[in-house]
Amino acid sequence: MLLADLGADVIAVRGGRGSAPIPVLMRGKRLVTLDLREPLGRSALRRLVRDADVLLEGFRPGVASRLVAGYEELARENPRLIYCSLTGYGQTGPRSGEAGHDINYLAASGVLGAVGPPDAEPVPPLNLLADFGAGGMLAAFAITTALFERARTGRGRYVDVAMVDGCLSMMEFHRVAWGTRAMPRRGTGVLSGTAPAYRTYRCADGRFVAVGALERPMFETLWRTLGFDDAAPDMDDASIWPATARALQNAFASKDRDAWAALFAGVDACVSPVLAPDELDADAHVRERRRGVAGAPVVPRFGGAAVLPREATPVDETDAILRAARAPDDEIAAALAARAAVAGERAPWPAR
Repeated sequence: MLLADLGADVIAVRGGRGSAPIPVLMRGKRLVTLDLREPLGRSALRRLVRDADVLLEGFRPGVASRLVAGYEELARENPRLIYCSLTGYGQTGPRSGEAGHDINYLAASGVLGAVGPPDAEPVPPLNLLADFGAGGMLAAFAITTALFERARTGRGRYVDVAMVDGCLSMMEFHRVAWGTRAMPRRGTGVLSGTAPAYRTYRCADGRFVAVGALERPMFETLWRTLGFDDAAPDMDDASIWPATARALQNAFASKDRDAWAALFAGVDACVSPVLAPDELDADAHVRERRRGVAGAPVVPRFGGAAVLPREATPVDETDAILRAARAPDDEIAAALAARAAVAGERAPWPAR
């Protein structure tokens, strides 16, 4: 979706046991159905690859090669092809052949062991970090980098993107802080939600505000804006954190969340309302950054100009795509038969 938003012509190949497309992520994509277990499906894929810049696959290691759709096979069809394999554990290593989900890759990279309160179980965040951040975004970065290299060398490239690798890369900043004052253990430390200047607070209406006033001037501004007359306490002294946190809890509990949001609007104290997903459409800043887009904004912006993405239209275009690739009738007929076989698939995530 990221690449399609920026102008790439993205053809999503489905078939076999693959899940149905997730509508919210189908923006800008076109669908073609091929059964890669059959010779005609594989020949149709090779035909599409001949004119392609990039192929992105998410099979377990070795599966694409068994389908005669690995890098070595397809690079013979198109030596300029950027071939990106996106997996959880990567192409090598003891876990490379194992199944997994976002929570497993977080666990294997030290992220999950550092998230959550100190006296309870580790808390998995939404499947954003491994699947989308360490996986999808890193893959998009790798693909664009490989395309830049190809513009200079004329040669394609195989790219191994592992969600665990991406998590390890993002986690390194916190890994080296583990056991120090910044992060003594899970659920404690400056950035773990226990420091008064970096946590959430419940308001009078039961909703929350997020406070990130780490720097001394910002914490002083927070303290004054909350109405305290005395000097702001020194947040470098962890012994006073519990008392300071209680003072802030009592202050924020005196007004509703939106009252605090209005009071802190434009104030450099790093205080934000904690929005629920169904509140985003009404938020003025989110509306500005979306600029008329109903879902996710196109990222990044170039020169500050917003780009309107193509709409999500998860409609199978097998016939048109293969005819444009000058596929023979038998390949098209086989693909249409494969499409009929998967017509009843349901998306793995509820569509609204």
